[in-house]
Amino acid sequence: MTFKLSQVHKAVNWNKEDDGFTQAFWDQNVKQFWLPEEISVSKDLKVWSQLEDRERELYKKVLGGLTLLDTKQGNNGVPSMMSLTENLQRKAVLSFMGTMEEIHAKSYSSIFMTLLSNTEIDELFEWIEKEPTLQRKADLILAQYESTHCNKSLYLSMVTSVFLESFLFYSGFFYPLYLSGQGKMVASGEIISLILRDESLHGKYIGLLAQEVYSSFDEEEKVVLKERMFKILSDLMENEIEYTNNIYKESGLEEEVINFLKYNANRALDNLGFEKFYEVKDVNPIVLNGLSTETKTHDFFSTKGNGYQKGIYEELEDEDFLI
Repeated sequence: MTFKLSQVHKAVNWNKEDDGFTQAFWDQNVKQFWLPEEISVSKDLKVWSQLEDRERELYKKVLGGLTLLDTKQGNNGVPSMMSLTENLQRKAVLSFMGTMEEIHAKSYSSIFMTLLSNTEIDELFEWIEKEPTLQRKADLILAQYESTHCNKSLYLSMVTSVFLESFLFYSGFFYPLYLSGQGKMVASGEIISLILRDESLHGKYIGLLAQEVYSSFDEEEKVVLKERMFKILSDLMENEIEYTNNIYKESGLEEEVINFLKYNANRALDNLGFEKFYEVKDVNPIVLNGLSTETKTHDFFSTKGNGYQKGIYEELEDEDFLI
């Protein structure tokens, strides 16, 4: 039987660098690989029982919101970007990042299974489906991801992804960082630290890809895309402020969280190659300290610690890769 080939099928070749940064990001992603089962959340049970009802309720909700975002990023966000990415090494890195998003979502369930009853877990997931600002956030994100069909929409999907990884997650990260920085819920806080380390890497990598796509357009197209980028940011920020005010009410932390959001929105813009946009006050030092993705040292009888990696961990710097 004679077959006629319709196209040439290529295999990924890791023996040759396709650009100045993708292999470095692959290596770093692999070194940072972790699983939630490796962190003993049960150490938090005593502290959990001592928290006030409103504190436990807030903790559940911020993690519930994060679970939804990670689910959408893994199921929709990363695949949308992969669909128009031709470079096979880049596809591999994006695929790995998508897997980590699924692991992040599962890690929250590990916390829920340890701290909550089955009834409480069911009620939380019902809340996720009914909370209007959380659902609108997912709608805004998916509207862009599901419209990825050309280079311009690919750029805007990458922009949306960077906003998600470098900005939207942080209304949820604030409270676990705030508590763990005070010695409360430390084991669960280590999971958040590991997730933060991943998201920092994801935001940088996808930001670099977005900058490359953006540079391919002429000046007139760049003006239009920049306007659309800021419209996406504005819509997400407006909704995120409402979401924050909803779930953080009675905590007294609303303004601090909103300031934290603006701080991280500026970081997201930096990942995309743009200047800061929001005026930001001093970020709560407890939470700011928790943002550090540098390796922390813990003894192996307390928490796993985000010092865990399969190789030597070194923070990636701008000079490690070229566009």
